[in-house]
Amino acid sequence: MSRASPYARLPARAFWRSAVADVGIHGMDALWRSPWTLPADARFTTFGSCFAQHISRALRSRGFNWLNCEPAPPGLPDEVARKFNYGVFSARTGNIYTARQLLHWTRLALDPALIDRQEIWDEVTRKGTCYRPALCPVIEPDGFPTEAEARGALAGTARAFRRSFAETDVFVFTLGLTEGWVNRDSGAPYALCPGTIAGQFDADRHLFENAAYPAIRADLENAFALMRAANPDLHILLTVSPVPLTATASGDHVLPATTYSKSTLRAVAGDLAGSAAHVDYFPSYEIIAAPPARAAFFAPNLRSVEEAGVTLVMQHFFAGLDLSAPARGRQTASPQDAAAVDASLAAEDLVCEEQSLEASDGA
Repeated sequence: MSRASPYARLPARAFWRSAVADVGIHGMDALWRSPWTLPADARFTTFGSCFAQHISRALRSRGFNWLNCEPAPPGLPDEVARKFNYGVFSARTGNIYTARQLLHWTRLALDPALIDRQEIWDEVTRKGTCYRPALCPVIEPDGFPTEAEARGALAGTARAFRRSFAETDVFVFTLGLTEGWVNRDSGAPYALCPGTIAGQFDADRHLFENAAYPAIRADLENAFALMRAANPDLHILLTVSPVPLTATASGDHVLPATTYSKSTLRAVAGDLAGSAAHVDYFPSYEIIAAPPARAAFFAPNLRSVEEAGVTLVMQHFFAGLDLSAPARGRQTASPQDAAAVDASLAAEDLVCEEQSLEASDGA
């Protein structure tokens, strides 16, 4: 019978002193290793909160197969395309902050008949009346000129979203929030609180929800089951955004409200990764927000993530990927200047994280 402690044979990466304290945030290695051996030309799709944009653009900059399932119209300049939310995520969904939103988009993608039941907001502006899908109200900066066009655009994005999980190898999703707003009657989620950036708030119709662990896990499991029914080989990589809440409608101070939100999402993501071989978790949250970073990667507003943090996250991400399986003969993009793209990402002030509460922050 062995009398040796089970800790005696553990590698250095298992101990806080040797893996963290003695090496610092920039000296850590083997922080993450993908459990999957993927083809060299593996396809990736990306969705979620604002921080997910870093992953999508970093994949493109390095020549990986990032699927753009809803490309901009031909000839549209890049800066205009981005203004209209093309090429930000793999479909023009806008930010998907919550598990409830992800499940709703998945159901919409698989059942086109649901399009006619989706809420469309009408809004009177100086240019006249415009229309916005409540599920993605800011994808068209000035709204759509007719309700039919708004519903048609939503249908097109739903089809693109279906392609994003049916035709990919890895579906990357960044969880951002536990807090959200839903329609009291239908239960349908909103992308943002009505009356903040768009729409009009109605206390009789709009219900605040701060989702707990069981609901978040159930929504994610249901969404992933639907996706894998369409694509049994689908791998799902979860991350948690390190960007704090702009504001909270929970009644709590925004600091513990942020801690609750991020810790709950982190717990769900970790448990899902531990219970299913097709799900994994990448620690972008820990790299930016954990004690070893000493908040060094946050801008003066203590929310936006600066260039050095983005670069470090991407270094760990690409170091941990295993793309050693034979390629499938798919065309891949030409790599861009990765450092320049990382810098441009960091230069963008990603304060849109938790934008659903922006207007309630005293602005």
